[in-house]
Amino acid sequence: MRRIVVVSIIAAAVQVGGWCTSAQAQSVLLYGLVDTGVEYIHNANSAGHSVARLQGLTGELPSRWGVKGVEPLGDGYNAIFTLESGFNAGTGNLGQGGRLFGRQAFVGIDGPLGALTFGRQYTMLAWASVYGDFIGPGIYGIDSLDAGFSVPRSDNTVAYRKSFSGLTVGASYSFGRDASPAGGSNTPGASPCAGSIPGNAQACREWSMLLEYDAKYWGVAAVYDRQNGGPGASVNLFNGLTPLPMSGSGDHDSRLLVDGYLKFDKFMFSAVWINRHVEADSLLTPDVTSNQFALEGQYKVTPSLIIDSLVQRIVNSRQDTRANMEMMRTTYLLSVRTAVYAQVAFLQNSRNAAYAVSAAGGTPGKGMNQAAAMLGIRHSF
Repeated sequence: MRRIVVVSIIAAAVQVGGWCTSAQAQSVLLYGLVDTGVEYIHNANSAGHSVARLQGLTGELPSRWGVKGVEPLGDGYNAIFTLESGFNAGTGNLGQGGRLFGRQAFVGIDGPLGALTFGRQYTMLAWASVYGDFIGPGIYGIDSLDAGFSVPRSDNTVAYRKSFSGLTVGASYSFGRDASPAGGSNTPGASPCAGSIPGNAQACREWSMLLEYDAKYWGVAAVYDRQNGGPGASVNLFNGLTPLPMSGSGDHDSRLLVDGYLKFDKFMFSAVWINRHVEADSLLTPDVTSNQFALEGQYKVTPSLIIDSLVQRIVNSRQDTRANMEMMRTTYLLSVRTAVYAQVAFLQNSRNAAYAVSAAGGTPGKGMNQAAAMLGIRHSF
């Protein structure tokens, strides 16, 4: 039934667009995930108030649904596409600033020489952290101290990836990294930066490069990502301070990520280092560098019971902001598709910092510590 519905929708879209194609050998899949639960945060604002809320943004994983397809072209080559929409499970609202396919919307060719894709898609930052950051895009993770990792994707992007003998190489280039709709943004706390400005070829560009190696029981990855500034753009360090202007095309916000992981039977460990550097060609805006370090561990007690943990620290010497954070999560699989989980997290801010423990928001006052807990359920289809 799902396949019939999806094919019907695609057929209707084809007719409206005034073109037609043959899909006799095409495989089309409808998929999705719904993840939500109840969250409690202590010191959820500068007044020291607490909050309990139904969390719709993310729990263990962000809620989404999508359609992807593959059509064989011969000689090992396939035409591929993905349309993926994020949403808030608590309200039903669209995510990513109200975009219909705000998570992914791309088409391309995949084959022996690698995958070449065009559209809105993940940068290499996302692919580098698939194994090294197995806590993932949860509500209490690396994203808490740098929300840019909750959205490592860009608009108007050409991307390439190729894997062979355990080695993966990749690169992406965006002609305009954030063509957000009104009231939306690709990066939390930042302003849109659409790019493709006549006479200003570098404005709002973004590019990234990936080098990764995965063996049976270990792996390492390194990725560099750089975002250029543009008219009206700004950059958020997520430490409670005012975002910095990044309106010049020579301004840039770069991240270097290096991670690695080890597997031992039921155990898995990983380490992540992220160096972020913000540079603006302005005497009024100082360059800012931060370093974020994370250690993660996972223990599969049984095939159905998994315990995850994370400790991390971020240091921003220029703005004199620092924070430590710890979390622990227990997940129980009720079936292949359904799981329940419980997680707790603690964050300690330095005197001038106001990092938030929850990726869903709730910024404390400067120097305030936070504690958070969440009970949730997720189902995939």
